[in-house]
Amino acid sequence: MRPPGPRRRGPGRAANGSGVNQQPRGRHLIAADRGFATGGGLLARLSGGGFHRIVERIDAGLVHGGIDASLPDGSQLMIGGRGPGPMPIVHLHSWRAIVRLMSSGSVGWYKAWALGEWSSPDPVALFDLFMRNGETLGGVARAKGVWRSVNRIAHWFRRNSKSRARANIAFHYDLGNDFYRAWLDSGMTYSSALFAEPIRDSEALEDAQTRKIRALLDRLQLKPGQRLLEIGCGWGSLAEIAARDYGVEVVGITLSSEQKAYTDARMQKAGLFGRVSVELTDYRDVNSSFDAIASVEMVEAVGQDYWPSYLGAIARALKPGGRAAIQMISIRERLFPAYAENTDFIQTYIFPGGMLISEQNFRTIAEGVGLEWRDRQGFGLHYAETLKRWHARFNQAVTDRQLPEGFDDPFHNLWRYYLMYCEGGFRGGGIDVAQVTLVRR
Repeated sequence: MRPPGPRRRGPGRAANGSGVNQQPRGRHLIAADRGFATGGGLLARLSGGGFHRIVERIDAGLVHGGIDASLPDGSQLMIGGRGPGPMPIVHLHSWRAIVRLMSSGSVGWYKAWALGEWSSPDPVALFDLFMRNGETLGGVARAKGVWRSVNRIAHWFRRNSKSRARANIAFHYDLGNDFYRAWLDSGMTYSSALFAEPIRDSEALEDAQTRKIRALLDRLQLKPGQRLLEIGCGWGSLAEIAARDYGVEVVGITLSSEQKAYTDARMQKAGLFGRVSVELTDYRDVNSSFDAIASVEMVEAVGQDYWPSYLGAIARALKPGGRAAIQMISIRERLFPAYAENTDFIQTYIFPGGMLISEQNFRTIAEGVGLEWRDRQGFGLHYAETLKRWHARFNQAVTDRQLPEGFDDPFHNLWRYYLMYCEGGFRGGGIDVAQVTLVRR
């Protein structure tokens, strides 16, 4: 069972209505598991063990919440349920879904969902449950053995070296400005918002995104006329506010040609062209000096091997006493070692080369290059709310046919799954988003 979406076009009909077959937009994300192990082969089935024994292992790891499961043999089963927590309903349509989960972790679990081997009326609650019980589940739901090795090797070939980084960014961000414009807020901000607390449905996403940007910029103690570097400038929402309201000169860097084109046009329209410039530049190639640096959810795209390069680039580009403000997504420290040894759904299908932060390791590296770590503020549930809003807006865009031509049902469903998967992770508390200030000594 899959989430509802618009009907597929008939065979031979192009996305643009020309009657000529064309590759659907976003198909490279659907096909991204080529070279990865998704746990559906004969070897996985032979080595999976008894299905009921696997379910018992999952049951033992669910300390908080449980699963109301219907099994392929028609039986009903409560898995876990010994303590308070989410209680999602899950329909297992094929035992192969469990085999994929046990052999290939979240990569296999997505593949099973896409193939209709399991379904749920509320996958967010299931992802929340898995994350909430991440430590007690241990390796039950992570890739193992040969499948883990295959996926790690495939992920290694997509690491964010200088020669590969631009292709990785294009994979996700160059899906098209028209695609993102259909479901992001009017400011085109693709990162966690910061809502007034308590979070209320009545607060517009646009207002919460502006609050987030101002909170980050306020950390920098900017003065008119100063130079601000933004590493990973997105579609220009922070740069526009910084130049217009804080009076600074902004240099934004990105590896996305789509984002550069959009931001250039945006600044021209806002009368800020010249005060904001955007360069297609790798952060490792920055050779100028700046009074301040901003970077919002860029470091997750860097990869663990390149954390020293990223933080070293910040330290080199900052003037003595200068401040950097970053917004970052981290994973709970006790989950990080097992997470780092695997390749998950996000790294396979959504952000090649990416990795969530171990704040402990990241902070150690920052301090080692002369950056003082100050004033961390976490707001993970705000990201859960942001993702919930994005999911609703995306579904509405599909329903209203506001997405650009060329994206088909498999892509729609992958994108829905991505948004639900991330929302559940933040609700389960295993991942967090935070702002922190780094001051160059």
